[in-house]
Amino acid sequence: NTARERTMLSCFTAYDIRGTIDTLQKKDLPYFLGEALALHENVKSLVIGRDVRPSGKALRDAIIQGLSDNAVSVHDIGVCGTEEIYYAVQHHDFDMGLMITGSHNPIDENGFKLIRKGAIPVSSDTGLFALRDYIEKRISSRFPKKAAMPPSVSSCSVRNDYVHFLLDFAGFLDKEENKKRKKLTIFADAGNGSAGGILEALSQRLPFDIIPFRWEPDGSFPHGIPNPLLPEKRAATSAAVRKTRADLGIAFDGDCDRCFFYDGEGTFVEGAYCVGLLASELLRRHPGEKIIHDPRVYWNTQDMVLSAKGIPLMGKTGHAFMKERMRAENALYGGEMSAHHYFRDFAFCDSGMLPWLVIAAMLSLTGKPLAEYLFERKKAFPCSGEINRKVSDTMALFENVHARYAKEALHEDFVDGLNLEFSNWRFNVRKSNTEALVRLNVESRGDEALLKEKTDELLRLIDEG
Repeated sequence: NTARERTMLSCFTAYDIRGTIDTLQKKDLPYFLGEALALHENVKSLVIGRDVRPSGKALRDAIIQGLSDNAVSVHDIGVCGTEEIYYAVQHHDFDMGLMITGSHNPIDENGFKLIRKGAIPVSSDTGLFALRDYIEKRISSRFPKKAAMPPSVSSCSVRNDYVHFLLDFAGFLDKEENKKRKKLTIFADAGNGSAGGILEALSQRLPFDIIPFRWEPDGSFPHGIPNPLLPEKRAATSAAVRKTRADLGIAFDGDCDRCFFYDGEGTFVEGAYCVGLLASELLRRHPGEKIIHDPRVYWNTQDMVLSAKGIPLMGKTGHAFMKERMRAENALYGGEMSAHHYFRDFAFCDSGMLPWLVIAAMLSLTGKPLAEYLFERKKAFPCSGEINRKVSDTMALFENVHARYAKEALHEDFVDGLNLEFSNWRFNVRKSNTEALVRLNVESRGDEALLKEKTDELLRLIDEG
């Protein structure tokens, strides 16, 4: 039984709880999670939300029962984006926020993100594994659950306030500045996830033509799980951007905490270039500030940050780790190439809405196409994009790759996986925090041929080992 319980509790990852529906529901895990938040975390009030997955309602009901049986006041904002829970915890007097989301994972999976007062995430470093151990002991004790109390839950909404915050942050409440804006056409693909409701509310207050695509929430995901990083998901959005002659294309994952960009030619924009662009635009407003980037692809970001009189610093991949580093440095902005973007004025949290609003605001004032901004950056720092591989023995792979390249490297670190730099190219290979994969990223200094050569070379080594 203990072995089975440990297998169940393996869904506690570095910065959230994630697994198949069967795993999450086994041994009444949601109920005991609610109980643990009350008794171990001493939570008295909690705001809860969920993405569009059908399994979210049953998980919500079980957690609420565990909370209610232990006198926690629960406030339900219903179907929402993860960032709306961040906003609710930041701006209202809740002890904790809980988001039920499977993000971009397969449809038979779901999960929980926990956020403390002040929008501070609960991760392996800040108590998530202590919660896991508490729940394991509680399940192993075989003491029965408490007699069920009528669930104590009230409905609430933060959407109007949140939309006002978004518009204010990006500068769209300035009427004089709005008069100077070019009226952009923006193609917005919500992927039938949580983004549609927020996009609808924003579209009514923005000086743009926004073309809706798959805004209807549908947890069956009739067009596939919304994960715009997958190449097969990009074709429809790319074609639609060209067909509608949009100035900008945007697409979102399931819980809309990540935003992906297409230029006016329908070309998908690699996340690393978005990080540099957002950093430079925010530094234009606030020069001299610190910017956190992840360790996968960063030469372009560092170059743009330094040119904009900012201070680039490396952080560890993953939302909890990035937020922790940003708080420690009081950084203005942090960005990951996986399309997570973090903002100091949003309690150091990630938002899928702020990035496109900031970039759209910039494009509408300058009149310069996104492709023009990116052309020289791609030429100066071409990159491979993230390449995923299944590997049976990750440690053996890292040892093989290190043995092959380390002697020639000018710099190495292990901030997140293996990072090696050479005079005119570099790479990072790391184990995924959320999937049974290793992820490879390669970049060069203005040398496409070298980039391809080294990427192919590394992939051969990975596939052989």
